[in-house]
Amino acid sequence: MGSSRPRTGCISDGGSELKAAGILELDEVTFIEPSFAALTDPLYTDLLARDNADQGRMLVDENSDPVAVAFHESAGWIAGSFLCRHPNVALIDAFEQVNGEIYQEDRAVWAAAVREYFSLRLAAEISAAMEDLNPARKGILADVIAGVWGKGSGETCIDCGCGSGVGSLVLHELGYSPLSYDNDASLLTLGIQKGRLLPEETMCIDATQVSAYTQPVAKGIGIMMGEINSFSEDMWHQIAAGLFSVTGETLITVGTEPEAFRIREWGNEAGRSVEIRENPCDAFYDHWVCVVRKA
Repeated sequence: MGSSRPRTGCISDGGSELKAAGILELDEVTFIEPSFAALTDPLYTDLLARDNADQGRMLVDENSDPVAVAFHESAGWIAGSFLCRHPNVALIDAFEQVNGEIYQEDRAVWAAAVREYFSLRLAAEISAAMEDLNPARKGILADVIAGVWGKGSGETCIDCGCGSGVGSLVLHELGYSPLSYDNDASLLTLGIQKGRLLPEETMCIDATQVSAYTQPVAKGIGIMMGEINSFSEDMWHQIAAGLFSVTGETLITVGTEPEAFRIREWGNEAGRSVEIRENPCDAFYDHWVCVVRKA
């Protein structure tokens, strides 16, 4: 296999933003996957193993596991990310045939760069939703989150169904590092444009499949989950189960007491204890607070 060129830290291109191309020491790179959600699809591994490449670069993480492979051809550099799937034998053979070079970077740094790449692409291609932030809600959420966990010290906190990012904004201001996801691209674009969502912290994915895209962390929020009714119950059940699977402790807000009872039922089903609190400061969005902990 080709020569190894270890790297540490993140690459900056005129600012604090992470750059996937910079990590691979390239001026420009295009991902073969069309979206962040497609990172789990092995189809793109097969498509990346091209016969007409003349150069190759592989990125490995701190454990020497491959997290990206890029090939150069007439159209430029094409990369695939292997944060959520594994390279196959055909791809490794194609890399060896061009005597590719090996680079090294921490997995967390590469993951942030990949999230940034696809978030910026999404924001450039999808029109933003109309502004939906109620300024008063920010303070209410801050009181709720701080009342349960206090202030953070930089630890990651998942923001499930982040919408346009009010929860992520509050988490930042409280000292946490959000990892935010939603499947509404127009709301994510709005949040990125307004600065409430940072591209390197944001994923456009199906919330029921979150465990395929990230490792578990200690804390997570799901604010204003609902409306949970007979038509949407199965969907919200799957979303809650996904959130529980990647968090040790979870803070969920809902609008009604029956919805809070549903969260308790699903938390108990996942082997967790659930504390329900009424929040009189918000009569609609976050009136009921559910704190879900490992039993």
